[in-house]
Amino acid sequence: MPEPEPSNIHVLNIIGQIEGHVVLPPQNKTTKYEHIIPQLAAVEQNDSIKGLLVILNTVGGDVEAGLAIAEMIKSLSKPTVSLVLGGGHSIGVPIAVAADYSIIAETATMTIHPIRLTGLVIGVPQTYEYLDKMQDRVVEFVCRNAKISRESFRELMFKTGELARDIGTVLVGQDAVKCGLIDAVGGMALAIEKLNSMIQGRVN
Repeated sequence: MPEPEPSNIHVLNIIGQIEGHVVLPPQNKTTKYEHIIPQLAAVEQNDSIKGLLVILNTVGGDVEAGLAIAEMIKSLSKPTVSLVLGGGHSIGVPIAVAADYSIIAETATMTIHPIRLTGLVIGVPQTYEYLDKMQDRVVEFVCRNAKISRESFRELMFKTGELARDIGTVLVGQDAVKCGLIDAVGGMALAIEKLNSMIQGRVN
């Protein structure tokens, strides 16, 4: 590969399943939150890094780990852009909307569903009250950082008939933008262009 020019943008990949306190089997493609948190702290402290690009292709994973990553991205003082490629499912939704500006590829999908003990989301304390409060935290975070209302998001979350043997909604590309979850449909060029313009805006 050609040597890249020194860049003022840090690219953060969130790929596969987000791993939290429970170690997943070695055959699973995972993003470990203990690897991501120090990277985000380093981005904030490094004066040569002016912006963050978060690239997502995730099936979801540990809810608390995902929310921790989302909160860290949201709290950065530098411009942030997220790009959903392939999928930004489950707890990947809050991570995608945590950025200042969010982009989704035309063919990428996002799955919105209730928190559950089985499937893509891992919940350890098996109490209804705990899951209900955690679900409220997810809804609150998403609606605070996207252009979608609480009512609309919960409607998508509990919609029946969209997923086989389950409840929830799968949004493809433009659908995620139409409902106010994501800001724009596009790809890498748009993501870099938008981030550079945000950086220039800060400099000027």
